[in-house]
Amino acid sequence: MKDWVIEKIALINQEFYQTFANSFSSTRYRVQPGVARLLNQNTGSLDWLDIGCGNGTLAFACLEMGRTGCYLGCDFSQELLEDARKILTNYTVPAELQLEFRQVNLNSTAWLGELPQKHWLQISLFAVLHHIPAQDKRQQLCRSLRGLLEPGGQVFISVWQLQNSARLLPRIKPWEMVGIPHHEVEEGDVLMDWRAGRQDGENGEALRYVHIFSEKEMSDLANQAGFQVKDSFYSDGHEGNLGLYQIWT
Repeated sequence: MKDWVIEKIALINQEFYQTFANSFSSTRYRVQPGVARLLNQNTGSLDWLDIGCGNGTLAFACLEMGRTGCYLGCDFSQELLEDARKILTNYTVPAELQLEFRQVNLNSTAWLGELPQKHWLQISLFAVLHHIPAQDKRQQLCRSLRGLLEPGGQVFISVWQLQNSARLLPRIKPWEMVGIPHHEVEEGDVLMDWRAGRQDGENGEALRYVHIFSEKEMSDLANQAGFQVKDSFYSDGHEGNLGLYQIWT
Protein backbone atom coordinates (compact mmCIF):
# COMPACT_ATOMS: atom_id res chain seq x y z
CA MET A 1 0.00 0.00 0.00
CA LYS A 2 1.33 3.43 -0.94
CA ASP A 3 2.33 5.84 1.79
CA TRP A 4 -0.25 8.47 0.84
CA VAL A 5 -3.03 5.86 1.08
CA ILE A 6 -1.82 4.70 4.51
CA GLU A 7 -1.70 8.28 5.74
CA LYS A 8 -5.16 9.08 4.41
CA ILE A 9 -6.69 5.95 5.93
CA ALA A 10 -5.04 6.63 9.29
CA LEU A 11 -6.45 10.16 9.17
CA ILE A 12 -9.95 8.84 8.42
CA ASN A 13 -9.90 6.70 11.56
CA GLN A 14 -8.30 9.42 13.65
CA GLU A 15 -10.94 11.94 12.61
CA PHE A 16 -13.70 9.44 13.37
CA TYR A 17 -12.60 8.86 16.96
CA GLN A 18 -12.03 12.57 17.53
CA THR A 19 -15.36 13.67 16.03
CA PHE A 20 -17.63 10.82 17.13
CA ALA A 21 -15.99 9.84 20.42
CA ASN A 22 -19.15 10.54 22.43
CA SER A 23 -21.48 8.36 20.38
CA PHE A 24 -18.84 5.63 20.08
CA SER A 25 -18.16 5.65 23.81
CA SER A 26 -21.90 5.40 24.55
CA THR A 27 -21.91 1.96 22.88
CA ARG A 28 -18.91 0.64 24.85
CA TYR A 29 -19.84 0.18 28.50
CA ARG A 30 -19.36 -3.57 28.82
CA VAL A 31 -16.78 -6.05 27.62
CA GLN A 32 -17.70 -8.32 24.74
CA PRO A 33 -18.44 -12.00 25.52
CA GLY A 34 -15.15 -13.07 23.95
CA VAL A 35 -13.22 -10.66 26.17
CA ALA A 36 -15.10 -11.89 29.24
CA ARG A 37 -14.18 -15.47 28.31
CA LEU A 38 -10.48 -14.57 28.20
CA LEU A 39 -10.68 -12.69 31.50
CA ASN A 40 -12.30 -15.68 33.17
CA GLN A 41 -9.59 -17.98 31.79
CA ASN A 42 -6.81 -15.77 33.18
CA THR A 43 -7.54 -15.38 36.87
CA GLY A 44 -4.08 -14.68 38.26
CA SER A 45 -2.51 -11.36 39.12
CA LEU A 46 -2.65 -8.79 36.32
CA ASP A 47 0.42 -7.61 34.46
CA TRP A 48 -1.69 -6.31 31.60
CA LEU A 49 -1.07 -3.86 28.76
CA ASP A 50 -4.40 -3.03 27.10
CA ILE A 51 -3.65 -1.42 23.71
CA GLY A 52 -6.67 0.40 22.33
CA CYS A 53 -8.40 0.53 25.71
CA GLY A 54 -11.01 3.07 24.56
CA ASN A 55 -13.13 4.22 27.49
CA GLY A 56 -11.74 1.57 29.82
CA THR A 57 -14.31 -1.24 29.71
CA LEU A 58 -11.65 -3.91 30.32
CA ALA A 59 -10.19 -2.01 33.27
CA PHE A 60 -13.60 -1.66 34.90
CA ALA A 61 -14.38 -5.34 34.34
CA CYS A 62 -11.13 -6.15 36.16
CA LEU A 63 -12.11 -3.84 39.02
CA GLU A 64 -15.53 -5.44 39.32
CA MET A 65 -13.91 -8.88 39.41
CA GLY A 66 -11.62 -7.80 42.25
CA ARG A 67 -8.47 -8.35 40.21
CA THR A 68 -5.08 -7.25 41.56
CA GLY A 69 -1.74 -6.43 39.97
CA CYS A 70 -0.90 -3.89 37.28
CA TYR A 71 -3.04 -2.62 34.40
CA LEU A 72 -2.09 0.02 31.82
CA GLY A 73 -4.71 1.08 29.28
CA CYS A 74 -3.50 2.92 26.18
CA ASP A 75 -5.40 4.71 23.43
CA PHE A 76 -4.69 7.50 20.96
CA SER A 77 -8.08 9.17 21.58
CA GLN A 78 -7.84 11.76 24.33
CA GLU A 79 -11.64 12.00 24.31
CA LEU A 80 -12.08 8.29 25.07
CA LEU A 81 -9.38 8.42 27.74
CA GLU A 82 -11.15 11.34 29.40
CA ASP A 83 -14.31 9.22 29.46
CA ALA A 84 -12.33 6.38 31.07
CA ARG A 85 -10.92 8.64 33.79
CA LYS A 86 -14.37 10.09 34.44
CA ILE A 87 -15.91 6.62 34.82
CA LEU A 88 -13.01 5.61 37.08
CA THR A 89 -14.15 8.16 39.68
CA ASN A 90 -17.15 5.89 40.33
CA TYR A 91 -14.85 3.12 41.55
CA THR A 92 -12.61 2.60 44.54
CA VAL A 93 -9.30 1.28 43.25
CA PRO A 94 -7.73 -1.07 45.82
CA ALA A 95 -4.12 -0.62 46.85
CA GLU A 96 -3.41 -4.04 45.35
CA LEU A 97 -4.20 -2.80 41.83
CA GLN A 98 -2.08 -0.28 39.95
CA LEU A 99 -4.32 1.19 37.24
CA GLU A 100 -3.41 3.86 34.71
CA PHE A 101 -4.69 5.24 31.40
CA ARG A 102 -2.19 6.76 28.98
CA GLN A 103 -2.35 8.34 25.52
CA VAL A 104 -0.37 6.30 22.98
CA ASN A 105 -0.70 6.58 19.20
CA LEU A 106 0.10 3.37 17.31
CA ASN A 107 0.41 5.38 14.08
CA SER A 108 3.40 7.22 15.53
CA THR A 109 6.82 5.72 14.83
CA ALA A 110 7.74 6.56 18.44
CA TRP A 111 4.81 4.82 20.13
CA LEU A 112 6.97 2.29 21.95
CA GLY A 113 8.76 5.16 23.67
CA GLU A 114 5.44 6.28 25.12
CA LEU A 115 5.21 3.07 27.17
CA PRO A 116 6.99 2.15 30.43
CA GLN A 117 10.28 0.33 29.95
CA LYS A 118 9.01 -3.08 31.00
CA HIS A 119 7.67 -6.37 29.73
CA TRP A 120 4.13 -7.62 30.22
CA LEU A 121 2.56 -11.00 30.94
CA GLN A 122 -0.70 -10.05 29.22
CA ILE A 123 -1.07 -7.80 26.18
CA SER A 124 -4.44 -7.23 24.54
CA LEU A 125 -5.49 -5.63 21.27
CA PHE A 126 -9.25 -5.99 21.26
CA ALA A 127 -10.84 -4.59 18.08
CA VAL A 128 -7.64 -2.72 17.23
CA LEU A 129 -5.62 -4.59 14.63
CA HIS A 130 -8.29 -4.33 11.93
CA HIS A 131 -7.97 -0.53 12.07
CA ILE A 132 -4.23 -0.60 11.18
CA PRO A 133 -3.82 -0.01 7.42
CA ALA A 134 -1.37 -2.05 5.32
CA GLN A 135 -0.16 -5.59 5.86
CA ASP A 136 3.44 -4.56 6.47
CA LYS A 137 2.35 -2.06 9.14
CA ARG A 138 0.38 -4.77 10.94
CA GLN A 139 3.38 -7.10 10.74
CA GLN A 140 5.62 -4.40 12.20
CA LEU A 141 3.18 -3.81 15.06
CA CYS A 142 2.97 -7.51 15.88
CA ARG A 143 6.76 -7.86 15.90
CA SER A 144 6.82 -4.99 18.39
CA LEU A 145 4.41 -6.92 20.60
CA ARG A 146 6.87 -9.79 20.66
CA GLY A 147 9.45 -7.45 22.18
CA LEU A 148 7.01 -6.21 24.83
CA LEU A 149 5.94 -9.65 26.03
CA GLU A 150 7.41 -11.27 29.12
CA PRO A 151 8.63 -14.85 28.54
CA GLY A 152 5.65 -17.10 29.19
CA GLY A 153 3.22 -14.25 28.54
CA GLN A 154 0.22 -14.16 26.21
CA VAL A 155 -1.18 -11.77 23.61
CA PHE A 156 -4.97 -11.59 23.23
CA ILE A 157 -6.30 -10.26 19.93
CA SER A 158 -9.76 -9.81 18.48
CA VAL A 159 -10.77 -8.60 15.02
CA TRP A 160 -14.18 -7.94 13.53
CA GLN A 161 -15.76 -10.41 11.14
CA LEU A 162 -18.11 -8.10 9.27
CA GLN A 163 -18.71 -10.72 6.59
CA ASN A 164 -20.70 -12.71 9.17
CA SER A 165 -23.23 -9.94 9.77
CA ALA A 166 -26.08 -9.25 7.35
CA ARG A 167 -26.73 -6.08 9.35
CA LEU A 168 -23.22 -4.67 8.93
CA LEU A 169 -22.47 -5.62 5.32
CA PRO A 170 -24.68 -2.83 3.88
CA ARG A 171 -22.55 -0.33 5.80
CA ILE A 172 -19.57 -0.95 3.53
CA LYS A 173 -19.04 2.08 1.30
CA PRO A 174 -17.02 2.61 -1.90
CA TRP A 175 -13.47 3.87 -1.44
CA GLU A 176 -14.09 6.57 -4.00
CA MET A 177 -16.17 8.37 -1.33
CA VAL A 178 -12.91 9.41 0.32
CA GLY A 179 -10.87 9.91 -2.84
CA ILE A 180 -9.06 6.56 -2.77
CA PRO A 181 -9.32 4.37 -5.89
CA HIS A 182 -10.35 0.85 -4.89
CA HIS A 183 -7.26 -0.66 -6.54
CA GLU A 184 -5.03 1.25 -4.09
CA VAL A 185 -6.23 -0.72 -1.05
CA GLU A 186 -5.48 -4.32 -0.13
CA GLU A 187 -7.73 -7.36 -0.26
CA GLY A 188 -10.01 -7.34 2.76
CA ASP A 189 -9.87 -3.56 3.22
CA VAL A 190 -13.28 -1.91 3.56
CA LEU A 191 -14.68 1.52 4.35
CA MET A 192 -17.51 1.31 6.88
CA ASP A 193 -20.00 3.93 8.01
CA TRP A 194 -21.16 4.51 11.59
CA ARG A 195 -24.89 4.69 12.28
CA ALA A 196 -25.15 4.69 16.05
CA GLY A 197 -26.97 7.62 17.61
CA ARG A 198 -24.82 10.73 17.43
CA GLN A 199 -24.49 13.19 20.27
CA ASP A 200 -25.10 16.94 20.07
CA GLY A 201 -22.43 18.67 18.06
CA GLU A 202 -21.42 15.57 16.09
CA ASN A 203 -21.99 16.26 12.41
CA GLY A 204 -20.68 14.97 9.11
CA GLU A 205 -20.01 11.60 7.52
CA ALA A 206 -18.84 8.96 9.99
CA LEU A 207 -16.49 6.55 8.23
CA ARG A 208 -13.88 4.07 9.43
CA TYR A 209 -11.32 1.80 7.82
CA VAL A 210 -11.60 -1.88 8.68
CA HIS A 211 -9.54 -4.83 7.45
CA ILE A 212 -11.46 -8.11 7.35
CA PHE A 213 -9.14 -10.94 8.43
CA SER A 214 -9.46 -14.61 7.66
CA GLU A 215 -8.46 -17.00 10.43
CA LYS A 216 -5.49 -18.15 8.32
CA GLU A 217 -4.36 -14.58 7.77
CA MET A 218 -4.39 -13.98 11.52
CA SER A 219 -2.45 -17.17 12.19
CA ASP A 220 0.10 -16.31 9.48
CA LEU A 221 0.54 -12.87 11.03
CA ALA A 222 1.25 -14.48 14.40
CA ASN A 223 3.82 -16.86 12.94
CA GLN A 224 5.57 -14.10 10.98
CA ALA A 225 5.95 -12.11 14.20
CA GLY A 226 7.46 -15.06 16.06
CA PHE A 227 4.32 -16.20 17.91
CA GLN A 228 2.46 -19.47 18.06
CA VAL A 229 -1.35 -19.52 18.09
CA LYS A 230 -2.42 -21.15 21.35
CA ASP A 231 -6.16 -20.82 20.73
CA SER A 232 -8.56 -19.41 18.16
CA PHE A 233 -12.31 -18.96 18.55
CA TYR A 234 -15.30 -16.91 17.43
CA SER A 235 -17.57 -14.91 19.70
CA ASP A 236 -19.75 -11.78 20.00
CA GLY A 237 -22.77 -10.55 18.08
CA HIS A 238 -26.19 -12.15 17.78
CA GLU A 239 -24.80 -15.27 16.11
CA GLY A 240 -21.66 -15.54 18.23
CA ASN A 241 -19.34 -15.03 15.27
CA LEU A 242 -18.86 -11.27 14.90
CA GLY A 243 -15.38 -11.40 16.43
CA LEU A 244 -12.39 -13.66 15.76
CA TYR A 245 -10.22 -14.11 18.86
CA GLN A 246 -6.74 -15.57 19.10
CA ILE A 247 -4.27 -16.18 21.91
CA TRP A 248 -0.62 -15.87 20.90
CA THR A 249 2.33 -17.13 22.92
